[in-house]
Order: sequence, then structure tokens, then C-alpha cells
Amino acid sequence: MHSLRFGLCYDFRNPPDAGIPHPVLYQQALEQIVWADRAGFDQIWFTEHHFVADGYLPSWIPVAAAAAARTSRVRFSTDICLLPFNHPVRLAEDLAVLDNLSGGRVEVGVGMGYAPHEFAGFGIPVARRVSLMEEGIEVLQRCFAGETFSYHGKRYQLENVRITPGYVQAGGPPLWVAAMSAAGARRAAKYGTHFLPQGRKAASFDTWVAAVEAAGRRPAQHRVGIIRGILPTPDKDRDWPRVRVAERYRMALYNRFFAESGEGLGGDGEPVPQNWIVGTVAECVQELTDFIRRFGITDIVSWGLPPGLDAEVMQAPLERLIGEVIPQVRAAVG
Repeated sequence: MHSLRFGLCYDFRNPPDAGIPHPVLYQQALEQIVWADRAGFDQIWFTEHHFVADGYLPSWIPVAAAAAARTSRVRFSTDICLLPFNHPVRLAEDLAVLDNLSGGRVEVGVGMGYAPHEFAGFGIPVARRVSLMEEGIEVLQRCFAGETFSYHGKRYQLENVRITPGYVQAGGPPLWVAAMSAAGARRAAKYGTHFLPQGRKAASFDTWVAAVEAAGRRPAQHRVGIIRGILPTPDKDRDWPRVRVAERYRMALYNRFFAESGEGLGGDGEPVPQNWIVGTVAECVQELTDFIRRFGITDIVSWGLPPGLDAEVMQAPLERLIGEVIPQVRAAVG
């Protein structure tokens, strides 16, 4: 059984009316990551999007490297790194350097993207995203194996590749695949990676469970991770409204992407919950415990700096999360 891990996520979105210069936001995030490392969080995740007016983080590895230099415990990963916009060999090399800089504290979660403006910006037809995603995974897995290889696919023609320096972690960084459709869930099962479910439970999570079992494995052999905001507070009426404003701002962008792409969370039906958990410490413990048990979650990452909020706003809730909520959840789940 995998250990239960908790962490914080950063997208570095900076609303124009927030009045926070980008360098200040980056420094606030790095200071919070240093604090999280010392406080006992297990991991830090980053997200990736491109050409967004508020500065949505387009390049996560430099930030992870800066954070790795100032921390000693936390692991670094993504939910998600957009694989069609990252040449897999170049990504594998960057990850090798980061793995060495961090002393073996890097993982990577990949997805294939869906926002049309990003594909247009990179000059890549949206129609190529599935092949770029699948070949990218195959190339990454070969890179992580540490042996010299060649690869001949539809998108990548590679000869005599061997990643140097080698990875600190045997087999390279743990690989995750995100999915919010049945096809994506089957892809994650096919490649035997860890799983980042989104969207509707029936399409993504249930399909993945069935596909993993059909392949002769148990879902518990894999880690299952998710980003889900957690706000432990003794005064919900005081603390939730300003975080809710940030969450509505955050989701407005995804709703725009869904509208522009014609995609969404997978139609009707029960979602894989990613709404904020808000309440007293006891209420957060109960909801988190139920959620973990139901979905076999091994990794839960909350938001460190929701868009437009100063780091001081989140400090007390994060202290309650790591100091009170997480120990009680660990004790309850076992």
C-alpha cells in the first residue's frame, strides 16, 4: 500500500487587479514552498499553460529547480506538464538535471492539453495531440530506463539516444498520466503509470480501474493523485469569501478553454470531486477521509497561493492543514 502524501500546488496566476508584481509573486511562492518543506508537507506540484494574460506558469522546471535549491524534503511534480508542447527527449534531459539538483525528488505528471490557442501558438495542429501524447510517453519511458535506444514513430524519429547525466532515481522520475475521458483513462492504464483523474467518475476513474484490472494489475499498485483545495477555518463566513473569489477567477479560465475547445468535464454524471473542502478542522478531516477511502487517493495537493491572494491570507489555514488536519487524516486512514 502506498503512503499517503499531501502537498501544495502553484500556478503563478497573477490577476491584473491584484497589484502584485510578478517577481514579488514568485518570491512569495518560493518562501511559502520553503516553509512547506520545513513544516512537513510531502510535495509541491506545478501546473502549465501558455499565452495567458495573467502570467499562468508556462515553464515549471526552472521554478522547481529554484525551489529544490532551497529545500531538502519535498518532492516536485506536475498536474500537469503539457506533453505535446515538450519534446520528450528535451524534457527527459531537463528532468535528469532536476533529479540530480534535487537529490532524486522529482516526478512528472503529463497530459495532452485541449486549449486551441496553445496549439495555435506552438504551430501544432490539435489533431496531433493524441499521437504526440502517446509517443511522448513511450519516449519518456525509454529515456527513464537509462539505456541507449532508437525510436521510430509517427511524430518522433530518434537514433541512439541515452540521457546523461543519469537519473538519481532508479528507473527515472515516477510518471503520472492525467485523464478526464475514458480514452485517457485507458491510456494511463496501458502505460502502467500513476493516475491523475479528472472529470466524470464513470468516464475517467471507473474506466481506469476496469482497465487496470483487465491488465492483471490492482489499482492499489498505482498512486492516484488530485488537486483539491482545503481550507480549514474556525470562521467560514470570514475566510471562505475571499478564497471563493479566487476560485471563481481560477475556474473562469478553464470554462473559457472548455468553450473554445468544445470539451469539458465529460458530460453528465458524478464528478471526481475537485471542489474546495471548507470547514472546521473536524469537518475537513471527515470529508478528506471519506474522499480518500472512496477513490483510493494517495496524493492530495491543495492550493498554496490562489490567484490574487497574498501569502499571508493563506498562512493560518495552511498551518491548520499541516498541523491538525493532516495528522488526523493519516491516523484515520491508517
